Parts: sequence; C-alpha cells; structure tokens
Amino acid sequence: MGIDVRTEGGVAEVVIDFPPVNALPVRGWLDLADAVTTTGRDPRVRVVILAAEGRGFCAGVDIKEMQRTPGFTALVGANRGCFAAFAAVYECAVPVIAAVQGFCLGGGVGLAGSADIVIAAQDATFGLPEVDRGALGAATHLARLVPQQLMRAMVYTCDPVPAHDLLKYGTVLDVVPNDQLRDAARGLAARIAAKNPEILRLAKQSLNGIDLVDIRKSYRYEQGFTFELNLTGVSDEARQAFVDGPRP
Repeated sequence: MGIDVRTEGGVAEVVIDFPPVNALPVRGWLDLADAVTTTGRDPRVRVVILAAEGRGFCAGVDIKEMQRTPGFTALVGANRGCFAAFAAVYECAVPVIAAVQGFCLGGGVGLAGSADIVIAAQDATFGLPEVDRGALGAATHLARLVPQQLMRAMVYTCDPVPAHDLLKYGTVLDVVPNDQLRDAARGLAARIAAKNPEILRLAKQSLNGIDLVDIRKSYRYEQGFTFELNLTGVSDEARQAFVDGPRP
C-alpha cells in the first residue's frame, strides 16, 4: 500500500495504491510528488505512466483524515501535498501518461489534468465534488480536460462526466476496455520511449513553456478560497456531513 515505482526499458510506472478508494492522506500526496519528480530525473527513464490499483484512479484527499486531525494541520498538509503532486506531474522532466480507471475525482482530476496524455478505461468518470465537500480547487486542471462552460457546470453541480465525452473533446487520447488499460498505456509509452531522450526532455519543457495558463498560480489562487471557507467554518460542516453520510 502506498506509492510504488516500477521501471523497465525506459518506462517507469508510478502506481497509487491506497485502498479502498485511493483517497490519499497528506503523506501520500507528498510521497507521490517525490516519486514522480525523482523518477523523471532518472536519466534511464524516458516516460512515466501514472496509474492506480483498485476500482478507481483517485478519489482525491482523505477527508476522514482531515476531520479526525485537530486544527488545520491536515487541511494545510493536503493543500500543500496536492499542489506538490500536481506540479510534479506537470513539471516532470519526461512525458507523463495518466492511465485512468473508474472514478477520477477531485485530486484525481488534478493529476490527470496535469499529465501530458490521458488514456482511460471504459468505466472511467471525471468529476469535481469540491463544492459538496466545502472546498475549491482543481478547476484549473479540469479546464484542461473539458470546455469552459462544461467545466463551470461540473463545478457547480458536482456531476461527473464519462471518459467517452472527453474522448470527443480530444483531451483523452483513447478509451479502452478496463483489462487493456495498462497495456494501452505501456504501448504508447514504448513508442514515446523509442525517441531521443534529450529531445523528449526539451520537448516537454517547450510544450509547458507555451501553455496559456500558469497552472501553478491558477491552482494556488483557487486554494485561497478553500482557506477562506475553512475560516468561516463552512468547509468543516460540509466535510463532516460527508463523513457522517446521508441521514436515515
């Protein structure tokens, strides 16, 4: 359980494994950031696949950890951890392919939206339930996956969308049967890894350099409103309602 790294033939797989739903604790986000950054700096690695075990790619932050931790320690840690992990994926020295299955929620969207390429399983869905959880953030990354008006609707309603919709927008490269997801990601990674490694690394830098939005500053701006909601107590009420579950 945790973050596992497997490397073979120039392709590294960074695998998330936090049962039951891959909701990452603070330490998990920081470990993920370290793993992606360190792996990308390895001169033997030419491509990173970001994948996950279990029925879902990532359910975001561990809200239960946040609620059982006194004060704002876990909140600050989760915000810093998510920022570090998203930035690590985006700024990884080599291309990153996100292999997404099942639910991709909250922080999962932050990871997928930071990746260079997304390949999804047929059951994959993408959503930001932040408004229901008393938080704001990762709309920056969702905007890299869906059109502006849909992004706003998804934020306001918290409704997820299926991977096939993203395939139509060209923000998911392919949608494949669940049992073929990892192989599809590895096949694409092998094609990329066959290229000149020095050119690949410079290509990654050049593509980041021409992005119209600085996603680090944009996401940090969003996080400021999460802190505001926490200061008023609204966030704590929303998180506790989630932990308590629906009333009978």
